[in-house]
Amino acid sequence: MLTLKRRFAFVVTACVLFTLFATHPTRGAQNHVVSPAEMQKVAVGATQTREQNVETVTQFLSSPQAKQALQSAHLNPTQVKTAVSTLSDQEVAQLASRAEKAQSDFAAGKMSDHCCPN
Repeated sequence: MLTLKRRFAFVVTACVLFTLFATHPTRGAQNHVVSPAEMQKVAVGATQTREQNVETVTQFLSSPQAKQALQSAHLNPTQVKTAVSTLSDQEVAQLASRAEKAQSDFAAGKMSDHCCPN
């Protein structure tokens, strides 16, 4: 008789759970703190920032002053530009910041005296 009560309780429980999840599919789903749309937005923003930083570094490395500095250090400018894409996001951001500072220093004439020997 005990097993009959257990079977009945199991069937009733299964029916109740099935009814709850079948009629309200969102009850079983977890509520995420960050929505997929927000995650995609952040990912797109990070990608755009990286692309912008890579472009900043590449443009700087294409400048005559940077090419001359790389050649005087016996570095191939093409290889250096290619290597930029292998850097992490943080490394590219740091390098872009330094490139912007160096470019402004070149523009202000601060580095022309001691950068590259003629």
